[in-house]
Amino acid sequence: MVNKDAVTILTLVLGFICIGCEPVGSSDIRNKNSTSGVKVELKVAACQPTNLPGLGDAILGVADRVRAMTSGRVELDVQEPGALVPALEVLDAVSSGTIESGFGPAGFWAGKMPAAPLFSAIPFGPEAGEYIAWMYHGDGLELEQRMYSEAGFQVVSLPCALLAAETSGWFRKPVDTVEDLRGLKMRFYGLGGQVMQELGVAVTVMPGGEIYQALEKNILDATEFSMPAIDEKLGFSRVAKYNYYPGWHQQATLLELLINKNTWDSLSKVDQSIISNACQAAMLDSFAKSEAIQADAIRRNTDERGVENRVWSPEMLDLYEETWHDVVSREAAQDPFFKEVWENLQSFRSHYREWGGRAFLPRKKTSAQ
Repeated sequence: MVNKDAVTILTLVLGFICIGCEPVGSSDIRNKNSTSGVKVELKVAACQPTNLPGLGDAILGVADRVRAMTSGRVELDVQEPGALVPALEVLDAVSSGTIESGFGPAGFWAGKMPAAPLFSAIPFGPEAGEYIAWMYHGDGLELEQRMYSEAGFQVVSLPCALLAAETSGWFRKPVDTVEDLRGLKMRFYGLGGQVMQELGVAVTVMPGGEIYQALEKNILDATEFSMPAIDEKLGFSRVAKYNYYPGWHQQATLLELLINKNTWDSLSKVDQSIISNACQAAMLDSFAKSEAIQADAIRRNTDERGVENRVWSPEMLDLYEETWHDVVSREAAQDPFFKEVWENLQSFRSHYREWGGRAFLPRKKTSAQ
C-alpha cells in the first residue's frame, strides 16, 4: 500500500519542478514580444510648433494613436520646441539619451552629416509618391539609418510625416531677376538654401517659431518655410506680401521621429511595431490633411491680407535648376556618402520614370499661371 503522505510530497516536488521549467528560449521571446503591462513614457522634443497643421501636429496624431492602441500604457509626451532642448540640438540630445526622442526634419542636421537633407527634401523632386517609394521600397530607409549609425549617432529613425510641395518663399519686394536676390537676408532650408547662397543670398536656418520675429525686426528680408496654411499660422503675410510659387526647392518633405537606440531596443517588439505603425498612419494623414487645406489659405491671403501670389518665370526656374546641378555635383564630389545616396536615388528615379513618365496626365495651367 502506497503511503499517502509520500504521494503528496512527491506531487508537490514535481509541481515545483514544473513551475521552474519552460521551453528553451521562451523567456527571451516573452520579454521581447509581449508588453507585460509595462508602462512606457517617451518625451518627444518637437522641432516645429505643434499648432502647425500637417507639419507640427503630425506628432500629436502619432501620440494619440499610440495611446489608443495601448490603452494608455505607452505615452509619447510631446514637448514644444525649446521646452526640452533647442530645436537644432535635438539629434545630439536624443543620441546621448538626454531625451528619449525628437521629431523634425533630417535636413536640420546637415552640418553634421552632409547627406542628411537628401532624406527630408530635395530640389526639383522627387514628388511625394516617388519619394516614399524610394524610402520604403527602394534603399532610402536603409541608407538613412546607415548614415546615422556611421556618424556615431545612437538613434533609430522612423519617417513620421509627409508633405507635398511648398511655396517658394515670402518676400517684401518683388523678385524678377537674380539681381533682386543678391544681398537678401533669407531663412532658407536644406539643399535649396545652398542654391540661394550660390545666387548671392545670405542664408540662415532657424526653426519656424523664430522666423516671424526675425522678419519683424528686419533681421530677415525674406523667408521660405512651408505650405500656405502652415505659413499662415506663423503670420508671414503681415510682414511680407509677395508669395512665390512653385516650391522648386521642396516638392515633398519628410519629417521623422528619432528615438534613442537604447530606448528603442528596450521596447518590446509589440511596442516597436505600434510606434512604427502609428508613424506610417501619420504619413498618410499629414499628406492628406496638408493637401486639403491649402486652397482656403491662399484665398484668405489674397482676399483678406493683400498678398500677391507670384509664379517664377521660366528663366528664373531654369536658373535655380542649373544652380542646383552645380550644388549637388559639388556636394557629391566632397562627401562619399552623399554621392552614394544621390546616385542611389537617381538610379531609382530613372527606373521609376518607366512608370511615372507614362502614367500621369500633364498638368494643365491654372488661372493663377
